[in-house]
Amino acid sequence: MTAVLSSSPVNTSTTGGSQLPAETAVRRTMVVWCPDWPVIAAVADFGLVASSPIAVIDRGEVYACSHAARVDGVRRGMRRRDASAHCPELVVVEYSLERDVRTFESVLSAIEHTTSTVTPIRPGLCALNVPSRYYGGEHKAAAVITEQLVAMGVRDCRIGIADGIFTAEHAARQAAPSDCCVVPRGGSAAFLAELPISVIEDLEFVSLLRRLGIRTLGDFAALPAHDVATRFGSSGTLIHRLVGGRDTRIAAARRPQLDFSQALDFDPPLETVEPVAFSSRQTTEQLIAELGQHGLVCSEIRIEVVGDRGWAGSRVWAHPRWFTAGDLVDRIYWQLQGDPSPEPVAGIRLFPETVESLADHGEGLWGSAPDERIERGAARLQGMLGPDQVLAPSLQGGRSPRQRQVLTPWGQRRTRLRARDLPWPGSIPPPAPAQVFPEPRSAAVLSVDGLPVKITDRGTLSAEPALLQTEELADPLPIDAWAGPWPIDELWWDPAGARQVARFQMVAAGGSAWLLVVDSSQWWTEARYD
Repeated sequence: MTAVLSSSPVNTSTTGGSQLPAETAVRRTMVVWCPDWPVIAAVADFGLVASSPIAVIDRGEVYACSHAARVDGVRRGMRRRDASAHCPELVVVEYSLERDVRTFESVLSAIEHTTSTVTPIRPGLCALNVPSRYYGGEHKAAAVITEQLVAMGVRDCRIGIADGIFTAEHAARQAAPSDCCVVPRGGSAAFLAELPISVIEDLEFVSLLRRLGIRTLGDFAALPAHDVATRFGSSGTLIHRLVGGRDTRIAAARRPQLDFSQALDFDPPLETVEPVAFSSRQTTEQLIAELGQHGLVCSEIRIEVVGDRGWAGSRVWAHPRWFTAGDLVDRIYWQLQGDPSPEPVAGIRLFPETVESLADHGEGLWGSAPDERIERGAARLQGMLGPDQVLAPSLQGGRSPRQRQVLTPWGQRRTRLRARDLPWPGSIPPPAPAQVFPEPRSAAVLSVDGLPVKITDRGTLSAEPALLQTEELADPLPIDAWAGPWPIDELWWDPAGARQVARFQMVAAGGSAWLLVVDSSQWWTEARYD
């Protein structure tokens, strides 16, 4: 998660040119720090006991650990084996940034009930403007936020209040559990001066400063700004300004995640498909209209059908462009037809999975957007034949042309495609064949003597290919040119499906070109070139 920070100075002027009082001229910043957040996120995600020794491991080293683990000697940066030796009862969890971000969202939402301005810095750390006037003081505002977080299960949250984000963060790190540390107005430089230089997160920069004899932030802040800029550049100048208490950044309000989900309940429940689809039109129109008000469109949606006795069926639908209200009604109808509910339908739930800006899907200058007539025609065919009967091809990685092509129902996005940019040893060189057969067709490759050509264990041919016979050719044709072999051991890790094959490109008389594969002594045609 990236912090959204602004370097704009605070405007202290008022109407008529008068100045604000000194105590209100500087906007105060509050930083909320939840120590050991990766551990808290793991406890919430896996249902662990918070008081047990827990370590979050990242690339074989301890990334974070609980208080109980630290009591037994576990430290951050310790190797996994050493941590387990210090604490045999240690519960080990793999680090996941996604889990930390997802769990921290609940903390941000709770803080947004107190103030509308919250800036996530990273999971476990966020900044906001102090709502002191509303709650009657900075300490009272901190107490309200602490009470909210403790009520939702975050037992250890520490708050720092200062003139800038940098100072407020280090004030929070000096606070006691579930308490706050307030740095007086104008006291940022004095507060930071006594802190060790190791609080700077840039390890290489800290190592350099230590070699220069600088031990505290005050030592570094005392250096002339011109000399710092000359020696350390722009990054060193920024740190010099921060440790000197001259942090002009302010907490910028984040945009809360919008909830566009829609729900439709049926009372009494409906037993047939047509009334359910017909009744859902108003709900789908409301969903599309709400997205349009924000300049958004939905290209992927999850539809959940709920039965009156607890049954639930869910499916994710995608659209090659974006959904209209009519498209959503069709998807509801198709889902009920393809996966009928064993119970009367009590409700429909619509959850937009992928929401994108309408500007990203606008028609290009030369009409580069998808043709709507094609979309309507494909959707009409799906309505007549079924959603899984109209297929669209896509390309993925693979060695043979048949492995590289994927057929997906129209309007659905195929996930977990094999990467195309991998080496794929044994794959044939371009150009790609024009026609790939659904199943390989038997063929025969003969020598000049009319004997079958075979491939040896060393990957060589028993004779020069001279004649080609396929199911499409009435008589064997002379081979004008050929290339190969491209041998490959397919599925060598699977004893049941393992096989050694080799592929060839061959051009017969008359210009017909083929892609052949030989398995043991049997030849097959996999594809044809134009």
